Amino acid sequence: MMRKYYIYPALCLAMGFTALVSCKSTPEQAASTPAHATETVTPDKAIKIEPLPASPEFADAALSIKDVTTVPVGKDSVKVTINYTVDHYELKKQTDAPTAKECNNSAQGQHIHFILDNKPYAALYEPTHSFTVPVNSKHDVMSFLSRSYHESLKNKGAGVLLRFAIDEKGAYKKLENPKTPMIFYSRPKGDYVGNDTKNVLLDFYVYNTTLSETGDKVKVTINGNAFTISHWVPQFIQNAPMGSMKVKLELIDKDGKNISGDHTAVERDVQLAQQEPMK
Repeated sequence: MMRKYYIYPALCLAMGFTALVSCKSTPEQAASTPAHATETVTPDKAIKIEPLPASPEFADAALSIKDVTTVPVGKDSVKVTINYTVDHYELKKQTDAPTAKECNNSAQGQHIHFILDNKPYAALYEPTHSFTVPVNSKHDVMSFLSRSYHESLKNKGAGVLLRFAIDEKGAYKKLENPKTPMIFYSRPKGDYVGNDTKNVLLDFYVYNTTLSETGDKVKVTINGNAFTISHWVPQFIQNAPMGSMKVKLELIDKDGKNISGDHTAVERDVQLAQQEPMK
């Protein structure tokens, strides 16, 4: 069972006075539950993040790459096809969990998140995917299994990274995977309408690092409101205003300094609206 983590507000400066923001947890919870996400409070801030309820575990689920094939597309591009192997996990099945009714959920069921170069992911409901890249280029593909409501499976073996290059002649070459810390953006993504705006899933995939209170962390900035997450657990973004929402993820070290390297910071813009059409 996934432990619940509580977020304890910090000091808030508003109207020239310093006040302590109240906390909804009971004294017993405060005494027994460690804080694994902290927030930097700004005046009149409404946005908050809360850990998701416990999700079904798929401890034996595994994703691997069976093979990679390429086909030239003209003189300047190559179509790459990745064939996956999925073990102990059923694609297209609805995840049996209350959370599926609390946030945006795919009617097509469980799937694979395919992330090319930390761009917005493609949801794969079949274990194969084709995409086109230019010749003389290098790429990173992060793929991981996802529940129907887009929460990633974080157990060992449920995700796989592929680094490859296409040379100037269009030939494919698998490269050694990096050994530096990385973070891949998953959710939120796209447009959210109506009830889907109440609980907006915040989820990401970390690679080559373990988050902890004494080690690396993820700094999340949502419309200028900063949160620090010290354990790899998904969150709900709540109380977000309608309109454009900017989300930025940054890997930071134990001293709060930004970690340098490939895929250590990424941001997205998503849209929230009470009803269609989106404005």
